[in-house]
Order: sequence, then structure tokens, then C-alpha cells
Amino acid sequence: MESTPTPPMKETPCTSHLYPALKSFFAGKMGGILSSCNSPNKYRRLDPKLDRRFVEAIKQRAASGQHTFKSINSIIMKFPQFREGLRNIKSVFEQYDEDSNETIDREELKKCLQKLQVHLTEKEIADLYDSCDVDGNEGIQFNEFIVLLCLIYLLMKPTSTSNISRMGSPQVEATFDTIVEAFLFLDNNSDGKLNKKDVVRALNEASPGEKSPGHITTSRFREMDWSKSGKISFKEFLFTFINWVGFEPDDVREISILDK
Repeated sequence: MESTPTPPMKETPCTSHLYPALKSFFAGKMGGILSSCNSPNKYRRLDPKLDRRFVEAIKQRAASGQHTFKSINSIIMKFPQFREGLRNIKSVFEQYDEDSNETIDREELKKCLQKLQVHLTEKEIADLYDSCDVDGNEGIQFNEFIVLLCLIYLLMKPTSTSNISRMGSPQVEATFDTIVEAFLFLDNNSDGKLNKKDVVRALNEASPGEKSPGHITTSRFREMDWSKSGKISFKEFLFTFINWVGFEPDDVREISILDK
């Protein structure tokens, strides 16, 4: 007996004319690389003191009043530009990967921070390094480096002259600034953490015609909430956002983070 074909998903006015990435996002098809991690410490929290510094940095950005995005759709429509911006970071990674083994070790990270004139304690450097080494292989791979460098960027003080780049690459900084804006769109109360209510609200507003938005939005939130705490840090958001963007350069090994 022939099986009855599954009827195609009904397109809503808000998705029918947009990029395939938008349809895939709301159909729940963007989580392909989120699988079991071999490391026993697949999620490591930042030291509370360092975490507070990142929260304060996010709050300062929110207080600036510069908000780029008005909807989740506008963020997803920017995915191609995000991918291009992340590719620009590859040159930064190669610059600091002195032994060309496709990872940044602790000594290379220290040299990176010195060149960027980022002043952190030894403990803060170690904590930041360990928390971004999600697969526990004692080396920061490229996807991990994107997150690490963005966190470092948040800690850096703005230059006194607006046309001077803090990291030596205006393109890289522009990418990080836009990612921060995407986080701030979801951080409705500007407290530096994402909660389920705000994330679900933002996603439901973007797809009001979906028959079962609750299932989709809950899945999206769970992808970000690695610690299962109900609150999403900027670091958690960053790793998941890279996956959502679909950044998979041929020479970069995928990072697995969540249990299926």
C-alpha cells in the first residue's frame, strides 16, 4: 500500500517571499550540528566575576540606544552578511595560530591579548580559554575562537577616536557589533541575559501564522540554553547563533555542544 504523501507546509505571508534560511529556521531545521559532545564538561560556566563583567558590557551597549534590529526576520535576513563577516575573522585566527595547527593554544592566546592590549588577569585568561574550549581538546578551534574573540571585544574599552579600530579590523568589529545587536533584540529587559518569555515572544511575533509556534520556539530556546538554567548568557547565544547562521567553512571542523 502506498503511503499518503505529507502535504507541504503552508506558507504564511511573513515567510513566503523570504530567504530559504528564514523558512528553515522556523521549520526547525537549523540544529544539525548540535549533537553530543565527547567532553565531560561540555558546558562550563564563566567565573561569576568575569560573567558579571560581560553582563555589564551588554547593559552598556543596551543603554547606548543604538538598536539595529526590529524583528527576528530582519536578523535572519542578514545571515548571508553574518557569514561573510565570520569569514573575515579567519584571517585573524590564522594570524595568531603561529604553529598553523588550526588551534589557538594558551600561549598564542596570551600573545593575542597582548597585541590587542587587553588587560586581563591570569585567572581571567584561563577561565575565558577553558569556557570557550567546549570540546575539551586543550586548543581553541576556529568556531570557538569566534566566540572567544567576540567576548574579548566586549571587554575592550572604546578608543578615544571613533575611526581607530580596537582590534585592527573594522570589518571584524562591525560583525561583532551586529551580533551584539541581535542579542539585544532578544534581551527585552536589557539585563544581559535572555529568558524564555522574551525569546518565545520575539519568535512568535515573527511567525504569527505558524500552526505550532510553541514547539518551534521552545526548540530554539533549548538550543541556546545549554546549562538548562532558563537563562541564556551571551556566550551561549554566540555559539548557537554561529550554528543558526550556518557558518561551515570547509576547513573548519564542526563543534558539537548539546545532547540530542
